Amino acid sequence: MSIKKVYLIRHGQTDYNLQGIVQGSGVDSSLNAEGQRQAALFFEKYKDVAFDKIYTSTLQRSIQSVQKFIDLGLPHDKHAGLNEINWGTREGTRITPEEDAYYFELLETWGKGGTSICIEGGESPELVWDRQKEFIDLMLSRPEEETILVCMHGRAMRILLCQLLRYPLRCMDEFRHHNLCLYELDYTGSMFSVKKYCDIAHLEQNIV
Repeated sequence: MSIKKVYLIRHGQTDYNLQGIVQGSGVDSSLNAEGQRQAALFFEKYKDVAFDKIYTSTLQRSIQSVQKFIDLGLPHDKHAGLNEINWGTREGTRITPEEDAYYFELLETWGKGGTSICIEGGESPELVWDRQKEFIDLMLSRPEEETILVCMHGRAMRILLCQLLRYPLRCMDEFRHHNLCLYELDYTGSMFSVKKYCDIAHLEQNIV
């Protein structure tokens, strides 16, 4: 049986990332100059990989992060299941010390297994988990797509990795992320394995 290879990346940097402003699924921000540089570095490193398909969220920061691959003519699908968690009332706002305390208390609750708890006005990890199932089923139903590139968002990526690697959802923070980091996964038909974990070596190269 052939191995399906999944290159899973987080989008590049935005000004909101830089300024500590919550984005989530409700803020459709663009990459900043640094994010564009990160995307170019990733492209330079992986442009010769024979990707059969590109999947992104519906948000432009994820699409812009792989635009150079799309411009090569590679097939591209946008899937709402890959969108970031909805951070509710905090989207588009700078995190205050009070909100920071609430956020970390919520993360602690999720880490103890309370993953059905929604952030105020937004989603819970379990709701994100549920909407990601349609994408996972779609991805696994297409054996002809042997090598795929998936670009999404930090918290949602942690949740997806729990699903693919069969981790309890409360363990999602075990998966670190960085703007334009790479998780490379192999799927043998029964299980996924990690070949690269939060890899950012491509961001350390120079574009000739």
